[in-house]
Amino acid sequence: MQLKTLENLTDEILEFEQKENERYSELYGKLANQSTMSENEIETLSTEVNDEITSLEKASSNLRKGHLWASKQADELKTRLNEGRKSEKKGRLLRRAPANSVIDYEESKLNNFAAGINFYKIAIICISGSFAGVIIEMLWCLIRNGYIESRAGLVYGPFNLLYGAGAVAMTLMLYRYRNRSASISLIGGMVVGSIIEYVLSWAQEALFGSTSWDYSGIPFNLNGRICLLYSFFWGILGVMWIKSIYPRIAKLILKIPNKAGKILTWAFTIFLIFNAVMTFGAVWRWSERVHNQPSSSFVDDFFDKRFPDSRMERIFANMEFGD
Repeated sequence: MQLKTLENLTDEILEFEQKENERYSELYGKLANQSTMSENEIETLSTEVNDEITSLEKASSNLRKGHLWASKQADELKTRLNEGRKSEKKGRLLRRAPANSVIDYEESKLNNFAAGINFYKIAIICISGSFAGVIIEMLWCLIRNGYIESRAGLVYGPFNLLYGAGAVAMTLMLYRYRNRSASISLIGGMVVGSIIEYVLSWAQEALFGSTSWDYSGIPFNLNGRICLLYSFFWGILGVMWIKSIYPRIAKLILKIPNKAGKILTWAFTIFLIFNAVMTFGAVWRWSERVHNQPSSSFVDDFFDKRFPDSRMERIFANMEFGD
């Protein structure tokens, strides 16, 4: 019956508003006749009005907080009801993803090594996102162009930290809204994805003088690094991620034993760090070779031998260097 009590309280506020309007009409009359008042009367009226203004501003702030709270709770309850009812029901082709509220409940009961948002959960999301993003984009290239082309971002294995970083950022940004309506995830995904894409594009060009994508020919672009169309795609991905992909990953993580999960997470994390360091060195040396800079150390010789231009061009099929 708590909802009924909240309704009664808001009804009382509206009734109180009607009574206050009558009092304010009298106050407005006094303010209109200030020219006929003495200095003491004006000072007393000024004090009364300023106290009233302070009270109204505090009330406005409290009501605004209450409005936001009530709107949030209504949206979350509606989302939990709808998604919880549909959670994991078998569809025609695929089993539905578990609702985030169901995942929250199961995580609260288990002392899992990656419950909630912690290092292990974030690391697993980064690893799985780095892998899944490459596979999905390679399949998309096959469907669209009829051939398979590398979309890897690291020199060892089908991994791309752009997708891993995107998955992590999506999770950190949207996790608090996981039980809210999809429209919030759409907007959050657009913002997060666009920021990540812009920063990584700028960083790649600043460090290596190269680019892997250019949206200059697409309307509503910003310096060719991001555009409205792909920002919208990021938004759709944000909804898919927090409503479908993340809960499936979280459900699988709950099945991993604590000890094995921690060992595997650390092993893959160390591998990705090593992979990223080697990739940085290989791309840096590749950039130097493109600009006709000869080897000047045994490190340069190592990268020239292990990662020649032909190998780098296969791995980074879309990377282009500026003059």
